[in-house]
Amino acid sequence: MKLNLSIFFVVGFCCALLQAQEGTISEIKLAGLKKTKSAAIEKLIALQAGMYLDSVLLGKDITRLKRLPSVSHAYYSVAPTVDKRYAVTYTIEENFTLIPFANLFSSANDDFAFRIGLQEFNFLGNNITLGGFYQLDVFNSYGLSIRAPYLFSNKLGLAFNYNDFTTQEPVFFSDDTADYRYSNTGFELLGLYEFCFKHRMELGFSLFTEDYQYLAGATRPNVPLNLNVDKHLFKLIYEYDDIDYFYHYLDGFRSNLNFQYVGSSDSALPEFLIGFNDFMYYKRVGASGNWANRLRLGLASNVNSPFAPFTVDNNLNIRGVGNTIDRGTGAIVFNTEYRHTLIDKNWFVLQGNFFVDGGSWRNPGGDFSDFLDDQNIRIYPGVGFRFMHKRIFNAIFRIDYGYGITKDGDRGIVFGIGQYF
Repeated sequence: MKLNLSIFFVVGFCCALLQAQEGTISEIKLAGLKKTKSAAIEKLIALQAGMYLDSVLLGKDITRLKRLPSVSHAYYSVAPTVDKRYAVTYTIEENFTLIPFANLFSSANDDFAFRIGLQEFNFLGNNITLGGFYQLDVFNSYGLSIRAPYLFSNKLGLAFNYNDFTTQEPVFFSDDTADYRYSNTGFELLGLYEFCFKHRMELGFSLFTEDYQYLAGATRPNVPLNLNVDKHLFKLIYEYDDIDYFYHYLDGFRSNLNFQYVGSSDSALPEFLIGFNDFMYYKRVGASGNWANRLRLGLASNVNSPFAPFTVDNNLNIRGVGNTIDRGTGAIVFNTEYRHTLIDKNWFVLQGNFFVDGGSWRNPGGDFSDFLDDQNIRIYPGVGFRFMHKRIFNAIFRIDYGYGITKDGDRGIVFGIGQYF
């Protein structure tokens, strides 16, 4: 009797075990990898052999893979096996990731200026970004950077940047301007942490030296002609990302908070805080349209200084306005544009876009009513084109023409690499 009962329990346990295995994943395969190491992908995907088949988890894995610079597109397939389980295959279309780049623009005194560089977005096949640049903008500048978001685990990494940056910068007084030779030399070290699929953080510090040398223009008794000071900076970046990517189309919401504390070795220069948040919303419109929006809200310590941190600039916020035409200690900027795909071939995409850029600034030492001052409000509608290569990461050449419709509005063409936002 006891023997029969034991056999019954053993048989029952084996049947239950076999039944439990049905519907589980027997293996996960990776297809399409050429340069990227399979271990780098296996580190990131959440679905594992032995788990139950979960379409939600499959979708999250695909979205995460498509966010990698090394991945142009990704999708999955599921096939049943003879033992009533499933084999899952992730198919990855890789980007070409060794990318030279060049930006052409006008400098502060309307001379020809440019930046050239080279970036590898999949260094050693491990989704590490390694890059450097050289810039001529009246003066010479260069920089080096490395970013390894998954250096220690699938959540923890590091980033390091070194810059020796020198430009001719306009400094604004109440009714006049001056030109300074501005240099910023130093390094930055950041720890990168990904809490979960949609939330990540960067935390770190920077040590650098700022040097201002007067060149020409107006002067003020309380504004030094030459200034050299060592500074330190602590930075916190927090990002929420719920964007779905399909090649060059985006759909969803992203928020990026950047908060910094800047201290100085010179007691005559006060420490200050600066923070801004970019809210971005993208919406697919039919098969060929994409509506894109960005709202930036920023504030800094309201120091009455001509070296205020927020700038009004073609390449940052208002297309067509000019290069660094004003500064402030607060900013409200809204960019909206509709992108429509005109040509979509196997590797080439041509987009046209219509945009409206608008914003306002708080004057150094001013108050919040400055945001409503018509001297500070700028609205620039415009049109542009995007020329894209679908198999090369961030290979988007853009050209935009903006036309100012507010007081003393200017107009101009802006070139760049990558989408404006």
